[in-house]
Amino acid sequence: MCRRLRIGGAVAACAVVAACGVTPPDRAGPALATAGSGARVQQSSAPLPMSCAQATLDAMTPRARVGQLFLLGVPASRPDALSPVIERFAPGGIFLTGRSAVGVAATAATLGTVQRVGTMASGGAGMFVATDQEGGQVQVLSGPGFSRIPAATVQGRWEPDVLQAAATEWGHQLRAAGVNVNLAPVADVLSPALGTANAAIGRYHRAFGTDPHQVSNHVLAFTRGMRDAGVVTTVKHFPGLGGVRANTDFSAGVVDGQMTAMDPDLLPFASASRVETSWLMVSSAIYTKIDASRAAAFSPVVIMNLLREKINFRGLVVSDDLGRAEQVAALAPGQRAVRFLAAGGDIVVTAEPATLGTMIDAVLSTASNDPAFAARVTDAQQRILDAKNQLGLLPCAPS
Repeated sequence: MCRRLRIGGAVAACAVVAACGVTPPDRAGPALATAGSGARVQQSSAPLPMSCAQATLDAMTPRARVGQLFLLGVPASRPDALSPVIERFAPGGIFLTGRSAVGVAATAATLGTVQRVGTMASGGAGMFVATDQEGGQVQVLSGPGFSRIPAATVQGRWEPDVLQAAATEWGHQLRAAGVNVNLAPVADVLSPALGTANAAIGRYHRAFGTDPHQVSNHVLAFTRGMRDAGVVTTVKHFPGLGGVRANTDFSAGVVDGQMTAMDPDLLPFASASRVETSWLMVSSAIYTKIDASRAAAFSPVVIMNLLREKINFRGLVVSDDLGRAEQVAALAPGQRAVRFLAAGGDIVVTAEPATLGTMIDAVLSTASNDPAFAARVTDAQQRILDAKNQLGLLPCAPS
């Protein structure tokens, strides 16, 4: 049965009949011989029905397909302010930036409008709607209906089952507000030698602790709790920002000279990968003992060799911000997106709306001239649409 998605007053039906589990007549195999006719009964050789994700992707324009590779930053206090940008570029999702204290109901009303705009712009695929709801100083959404979430340093002192139950409650609040992705938890193991001198993690009390096993247990608890509420989590910032001093958002030349491909601090990421964590965010710092020549977000050594092959992560690989972060500012916006995707990434995060069109143009141009890159882009698009199908964001589904 084809599930229809209502958009405003219109109804967007399945773009391809096969996506709903029906094989069109012109694709059917040879008919079965009539029983008793003396002829040998043959099994039909009809091809399997096209998946909903593939059908939705095929129905999109080339530009809309590339748009699926991007998560666009929009102000949490007024996410509909960027509706014209969403309508024009059809990003695969948005993430809420800044702060909003209007509460669950008001957030849901506004995000419902934005979701309809994005769904129509793409041709039927709903958007990922994400935010940073970690706790403490990193809690974007508050107000009526939202709990006040303590900092990760406090959560790290709770028993894992207590944290999982709390995360389930926080996740239900996000879902009620129209948010389906949480850009959390932080899996970085904070260096005890740095403490609050670590500007990205320690200063804001974002780490569950300084011991890899403790952090791993709490990352899993937070992830499972959110998953129980139907919210996708994003374990970050691979391979770890716990050992650096500067914040990649505000500083260039951020380098970790200690982290190795065998480092114990990779344990929280490896543990999360084994329980099928949906998303994982890659840092834009440089790790000289893993790949000294490139930022992690642009490194196939980090993403493909270490994360995909060694750790065996199978979910979506997401960049840290490539729009406004000072760490990547020396590189043209289009090249930031191309290099991340070429290295094995799936979703480009940009907090700067002005970069979105340029990034999409660069990906389209590179894909038209580089078959290997085009194949990598297609792989990412299929991963993204499969993930959307699992969240019920596509206009058709199996009966």
